[in-house]
Amino acid sequence: MLGGGITGLAAAYRLRELAAAHEIPLETMLLESSGRVGGALETIRNNGYVIEAGADSILSEKPSALRLVKRLGLESDLIGTQERFRRTFVVHKGKLVPIPDGFSLIAPSLLRPILRSPLFSPFGKLRILAEPLIPRRRRSEDESLAEFVQRRLGREVLERVAQPLAGGIYTADPATLSVAATMPRFVEMERRYGSLIHGLKAASRSNRAAREASGARWSLFISFANGLAQLTDALVMRLGNSVRCRAHVTGLERQVPGERPRRRSWRLRLEDDLSVEADAVVCAIPAYAAALLLRPHDENVASILEEVEYASAATVNMAFREADFAGVPQSFGFVVPAIERRKIIAGSFSSMKYSGRAPGGMALARVFLGGALQNNMMNLDDKELIAATIEELAALLGVKAPPVLTHVRRWPRSMPQYAVGHLQRAGVIEREIERLPCLAIAGAFLRGVGIPDCVQSGESAAEAIFSHFQHGTQR
Repeated sequence: MLGGGITGLAAAYRLRELAAAHEIPLETMLLESSGRVGGALETIRNNGYVIEAGADSILSEKPSALRLVKRLGLESDLIGTQERFRRTFVVHKGKLVPIPDGFSLIAPSLLRPILRSPLFSPFGKLRILAEPLIPRRRRSEDESLAEFVQRRLGREVLERVAQPLAGGIYTADPATLSVAATMPRFVEMERRYGSLIHGLKAASRSNRAAREASGARWSLFISFANGLAQLTDALVMRLGNSVRCRAHVTGLERQVPGERPRRRSWRLRLEDDLSVEADAVVCAIPAYAAALLLRPHDENVASILEEVEYASAATVNMAFREADFAGVPQSFGFVVPAIERRKIIAGSFSSMKYSGRAPGGMALARVFLGGALQNNMMNLDDKELIAATIEELAALLGVKAPPVLTHVRRWPRSMPQYAVGHLQRAGVIEREIERLPCLAIAGAFLRGVGIPDCVQSGESAAEAIFSHFQHGTQR
């Protein structure tokens, strides 16, 4: 197993589960090049604060992560969001303005809140109201998120809502972001209903009925009482001594069998001149790292992997006294459109989103900087990032007192950018990999960047590898 992020951990644990269920002896080893496992899931617990340096939520609508949580026996530790604070703001002309009720990422399901909102001009509102009259697109090829949103809803929705929300989720430029890979349900709504507004209204009715029928327990976003690292900590504990940190793999060599096939298909060269032989390899590392290892075996797949670009970002967590605010923000957070020309791309209020994230009387906030459209911010040192964050929070939230706690975490080349045509590239990668014996590939660069997507990717890779052992065959 290469890579100790949530994808690699989920893959390793799934292999253990399958081996135990089928009573097949199987030894796993997980090699992580850095000094810690968990990847983008990193929780700092400090004096009553639960600080998320990376991802802070699991999307409950996608079941893979929840199923894993249940199998680990962690379901009782899950917590939902504080729904009374479930609203999001967008910065507009230097002020925080609520995103209208019923707005789902890039399109509205309710029209009356749009008409009352100061976020859009009269012309922008008319353009939104005209969306059901816009003919559906007949061509099937992919297009950028920017093209899609502007075609259906106009430039104001793109610049004031879609771009900052895409920036918050993917740290991406919507002008190059694939709509089919990132917002496929909206593409399907246009195809099926001819209108995003009509599609969202239909989806709202269907989702409400489904939740009532199933008695759905969880909010849209969930976490753990002790932070998301509780999930990775549990996986590491189950995997035990099979996890090795600071194990940087520098080469992947395919073993050539003699007259009789050998079980050990691969030799992994490590940085310290040691090597590990393996029957199979699950490659759960970033695309650019996988390309280096796979180039000797498939030049084409390595070249395609190298085409996947990554954005860098940083999080700055800060704690303030609630009394330091003119009014404590009653929301999950805010996003910042690029047209506002500010130094940050989004902010969230951790102590509003989840209970127990900060001691009483304290507010815990985290701010996101960098991304594809503001990569220059990554040239700042930590003190400069903190200064920029304090400046922006003072301007937007009116908090003048210095923070009582700060924590900076940089995430270089961490977010894969799903460029137009991404799904086709992912398909080619998956087909090419199938030609290599006893090797599978997984990760956020394929078909989803969220935690459930990564868990699904890792488990699918593990199941593909295990099927060969189960049937006693090699590819």
